[in-house]
Amino acid sequence: MTLAFAALVPAMSPVQAAETGDAGRGAVVFRQCRSCHEIGEGAGHKVGPQLNGLFGRRAGGLTDFDYSRGLARAGRDGMVWDREKLDIYIANPKSLVSDTNMNFRGIGDADDRRHVIAFLRGYSASPANIVESAPTAFARDPDVDPATLAIEGDPAYGEYLSSECTTCHRVDGADAGIPSITGWPEEDFVTAMHAYKARYRVHPVMQMMAARLSDEEIASLAVYFETLE
Repeated sequence: MTLAFAALVPAMSPVQAAETGDAGRGAVVFRQCRSCHEIGEGAGHKVGPQLNGLFGRRAGGLTDFDYSRGLARAGRDGMVWDREKLDIYIANPKSLVSDTNMNFRGIGDADDRRHVIAFLRGYSASPANIVESAPTAFARDPDVDPATLAIEGDPAYGEYLSSECTTCHRVDGADAGIPSITGWPEEDFVTAMHAYKARYRVHPVMQMMAARLSDEEIASLAVYFETLE
């Protein structure tokens, strides 16, 4: 069932609109997404899945779309699309799902993300206009501090630390249900580990592992695994 967009979104106060985003402006921002995604009446899959009913849906949850292994795995781990997860994913898809097929540079402007999320929200059931209510609750900043990204890791120290990683992740790069981290770009590795540390990524074992590591240890692991072929 498809309803007119205006009917889907209840009227908001100026304060609520400023905090949750302007769906009309979001429709303009969403134009850059339309080459891969459709939304609204008659929407179907393109390079990416159709986005109707996105909020509250498990990642990789449409049975008639062939998702990347990363999104399928995130769904199995329990990730559900809400405002926070979408904000992180739209800002930098690979910061949330390492091996997503979404090769998109991301939307760096937080206001633009807020607007496009408000636009997407209009095509899910029972849109909420209460800022504190999931899934419209305000997201935290998904970006890793540039100073953290600039830490120079020690590959020898990274190799020493890597034994816990390699109990699950294969050094030869094979992927048997557990993603390969061999040859992973250093920045992607650091971003992913800090996303686990901040509990943006939902895998409980990785959250526990990341929580034990200092910024310097993460940097050293990152530079070590990047050097592996």
